Amino acid sequence: MAERHIVAMGGGGFSMEPRNTRLDDFVLSLARRKRRPRVCFVGTATGDSDSYIRRFHEAFPPSRAAATHLTFFERKVSDLKQFVMEQDVIYVGGGNTANMLAVWRLHGFDKVLRAAWNAGVVMAGLSAGAICWFEDGLTDSFGVPTRALNDGLGFVRGACCPHYDGEKERRPVLLRLIKRGFPPTLALDDGAAAHFAGTRLKEVVSSRRKARAIRVARSKGAVVERALSVRYLD
Repeated sequence: MAERHIVAMGGGGFSMEPRNTRLDDFVLSLARRKRRPRVCFVGTATGDSDSYIRRFHEAFPPSRAAATHLTFFERKVSDLKQFVMEQDVIYVGGGNTANMLAVWRLHGFDKVLRAAWNAGVVMAGLSAGAICWFEDGLTDSFGVPTRALNDGLGFVRGACCPHYDGEKERRPVLLRLIKRGFPPTLALDDGAAAHFAGTRLKEVVSSRRKARAIRVARSKGAVVERALSVRYLD
């Protein structure tokens, strides 16, 4: 089996930090093809927003990568598996996680992603593009307050909560859910990204010096937040 990578960003990347390329550079460093890696943006969570896609291409010019994008609301690619297998990185944008996953499953894209991941294509993304790789997550897909997703792809066990410092309602909601039996959760601040090698958390990197990663779980009837080591990408 090829080396497998997932990079789950709590927030950051080109859409949140257009002048800070640290997280996106880290993602590119994992690509099989080091010179002009093939990077495909998937913006399903925002309904294939034209402006989001345009910003992606502006952030990944030909001098940096061979960039492309995949749309589902106006689908142009007939053989999804062949198209995805030709990429080095699948970069999933933020937005509505629940809607995104429903569309993916309708087109069989969830199975294509798993096959590509097993073949060594890097899976990356922020917010919705971070939650989706886990079994569960904390989402605002159904409006505020945030709630459990209960519908992740399950490449990685447990749950993910992005924007842990960026959206004030997330922490109290997550603590209540954990107390009621929600699975152990990796909470990521904006600017923090969890790098999984296979299904093992290899490290957490960050584009911001104070960005945190916290493992939140229930232990002996109490909710425990355990800070993880974070490597700043200086």
